[in-house]
Amino acid sequence: MPEVVFPLDSTKKFTDQRYVGHNRWHPDIPANVTVRPGDVFRVHCREWFDGAIHNDDSADDVRDAPLSRVHVLSGPIAVEGAEPGDLLLVDILDVGPIPQEDSGPLAGQGWGYTGIFPKQNGGGFLTDEFPDAYKVIWDFLGIKATSRHIPRVSFTGIVHPGLMGTAPSADLLARWNEREGELIATDPDRVPPLALPPLPQDAILGTLSGEEFDRAAAEAARTAPPRENGGNQDIKNLTKGSRIFYPVFVPGAKLSMGDLHFSQGDGEITFCGAIEMGGFLDLHVDLIKGGMETYGVGENAVFMPGNVDPRYDQWLAFSGVSVTRDNEQRYLDSTLAYKRACLHAIDYLSKFGYTPEQVYMILGAAPIEGRHSGVVDIPNACSTVYIPTGIFDFDVRPSASGPTRIDPAPGVPKSSF
Repeated sequence: MPEVVFPLDSTKKFTDQRYVGHNRWHPDIPANVTVRPGDVFRVHCREWFDGAIHNDDSADDVRDAPLSRVHVLSGPIAVEGAEPGDLLLVDILDVGPIPQEDSGPLAGQGWGYTGIFPKQNGGGFLTDEFPDAYKVIWDFLGIKATSRHIPRVSFTGIVHPGLMGTAPSADLLARWNEREGELIATDPDRVPPLALPPLPQDAILGTLSGEEFDRAAAEAARTAPPRENGGNQDIKNLTKGSRIFYPVFVPGAKLSMGDLHFSQGDGEITFCGAIEMGGFLDLHVDLIKGGMETYGVGENAVFMPGNVDPRYDQWLAFSGVSVTRDNEQRYLDSTLAYKRACLHAIDYLSKFGYTPEQVYMILGAAPIEGRHSGVVDIPNACSTVYIPTGIFDFDVRPSASGPTRIDPAPGVPKSSF
């Protein structure tokens, strides 16, 4: 096993660990540890809510999920010799649930969860259609996931970090805050909000303290969206075997990571749409000096995806176009088209006995494929969602005999109000 450079104790909260990570982006957060180019090492990662979500049949914890505390990230990890303008090469050698802990109260100890966030607390891709809080618990058996809340479904997970990235420079951070602040100002009372501004409440900034902490907390960026430094990209194929090339904006690069997923569908459409868990990452790092200019990578990571996808060979695909349910035409709106494709899939699989919430959870957690299928034929973009038929233990294809009606069991737990 590689040396563990960022250890976590499952019996302690994130802020009580030997090394305290962070839940905001800021260039002045000190690195906890330093590695060298060529090093191989292990990093432990905490579940993104630090244990606030429980293995039970209530969704009240999702309803009340403390979004001001996420994501709890392991890092920063400095890479010796890294300078602005370099590319940081990161190989994901291995990734998995909390090692040697197959049962316990923390997600990653033999189980994980998927949540539909309520509209008043973050929402999700289909928040207008699903405004309330729901939760599904998934049990892990090796590489397989099953759920007592969604019967007759089993699939192989593509385990991956939802979030990994380098620290922004002060200039880049200021640009984030300026552009996101301008967006918020166009509709400041929107629910869910258009973006998340800096929030000192519940900020965790490593070893910063006193006036330095207060200054940084007032301007540090929330970790919710992906940005130029990588961040919360939620790319399900960024898994074992992946090689990522991150832009370096500050000395040492200051690499951080977290938000591990046992599995996820393209888009993580319920917002907490993956199977969330804590676990570990084994990484190898190296540097390409001056690589940002050499390869024209001025922003956003370039990556080579891993090649350990499950071997599903039959798919049922649904398409959508950029027209709302109220028949409003939108111009080449691929996001709307993907939303309509997902809603078509939900309508279809509900004919087999599943509740719409169960299908929504399947689309968020199972390894579905989402694609931009047409972006040139005005006025309609076309997007598609591919569902592997092998995740069901019954035939979901259309046939003259009609859909098989399954028992949906108790269904997906919903919050009490």
